[in-house]
Amino acid sequence: MSPEPSLSTLKTWLSEQIIGQQSLVERLLIAIIADGHLLVEGAPGLAKTRAIKCLADGIEGDFHRVQFTPDLLPSDITGTDIYRPETGSFEFQPGPIMHNLVLADEINRAPAKVQSALLEAMAERQVSVGKKSYKLPELFLVMATQNPIEQEGTYPLPEAQLDRFLMHVNVDFPDFESEREILRLSRQEAGQSSANSVSELSQQAIKTLRQRALDLHMADAVEEYIVRLTDATRNAEKVSAELEAALEFGVSPRATIALDRCARAHALLNEQEFVSPENVQAVVHDVFRHRLILSFEAEARGVDADAVIDQLIEHVPLSC
Repeated sequence: MSPEPSLSTLKTWLSEQIIGQQSLVERLLIAIIADGHLLVEGAPGLAKTRAIKCLADGIEGDFHRVQFTPDLLPSDITGTDIYRPETGSFEFQPGPIMHNLVLADEINRAPAKVQSALLEAMAERQVSVGKKSYKLPELFLVMATQNPIEQEGTYPLPEAQLDRFLMHVNVDFPDFESEREILRLSRQEAGQSSANSVSELSQQAIKTLRQRALDLHMADAVEEYIVRLTDATRNAEKVSAELEAALEFGVSPRATIALDRCARAHALLNEQEFVSPENVQAVVHDVFRHRLILSFEAEARGVDADAVIDQLIEHVPLSC
């Protein structure tokens, strides 16, 4: 019997399949360990779909992709009751949300009711159809994608719905050498009858990893640093006048929890025995990016959320 594959084995294999997108690979694994969902934004063709499909190949669980379109209905996501004339009763037909890994491709192309159905399932881990509620799998991850280039015919996600995502990850183009490796990998896969495989990480192993992340030592100073970062977004006047002018609203307590979970997962992924301030700083952009509401003045000056988070890291001390 072959031994249980390790997290580092899965990370190495994913990095070989998703070339030039190391940050995306890390964030997917962090989301699995932290038990949260990802919003991934990037131009077409940057391996977003490939990334989660490869992750599905590397862990025990099933995968389903949903292409979001303006004519999609909530029942196309959650499932619906089907009438069976032979029995004279209704039978629940599960929708794609019942899978372990779900790719919501171009989520901003679907109307608000469909987005709401998906995001409710993400938050409550159940769907309600008629008078009944149905539990979702214990291992459940949604990766939603957005195309930042074309905004015609899209329905932007409201801030309250964005807050349901653990992280908002920006995906950029690969560098020159990575592009060459992608080309070679594409030729290699085209000449093979089957893709390179990896031993699946079991759901029990994932539960163990989640508990290990929660058990990692975190010093009081690091915990206070996390809270101080989130508090600074709500009381920016105490940090700097520039930060106060840039922020309209700060992040919610959900961001504090997400930052703690992601920092722990990042530490575990890098085989550390404790959580450091560097782990917090490594994930804070992805955790805060979609939760900050910038002022009109900041947007007029071309200041984005990442620049504001850079200011937070610069001005918020590790300890008082």
